[in-house]
Amino acid sequence: MLITSETNLKVRYSETDQMGVVHHGNYAQYLELARIDWLSRLGISYKSMEQSGVILPVFALDFKFKKSAFFDDELTVKTSLRKIPTVKIIFDYEIFNDSQELLTTASTILAFVDQKTRKPIACPTYLLEKIKNY
Repeated sequence: MLITSETNLKVRYSETDQMGVVHHGNYAQYLELARIDWLSRLGISYKSMEQSGVILPVFALDFKFKKSAFFDDELTVKTSLRKIPTVKIIFDYEIFNDSQELLTTASTILAFVDQKTRKPIACPTYLLEKIKNY
């Protein structure tokens, strides 16, 4: 694991089912928030990446659910870069509740894609430099 960051969020009522448990579909949004925060902490704006013509679609998404999260829980999403990116970037995640119980592990693979051509491209140099200088 190269670079790790932690993102805190609070479970909203609308993210839960009738039992007060976070619906599994919301976890993908939690990971997205954590990825954008990871980039921001590195000094990279996801919005500026898109404005420069680089998009990052999700190629693969994997979850392992261990325990439930509930309405009003304070969650910590630990996001780690698995290896130096090439045409893809791989993140590993751990989601903890406020009691520091591990609730979920996950990973995502995203591809660097040229916004106009929709073809895969190499990781932007400015991102590689930030990673190597970290």
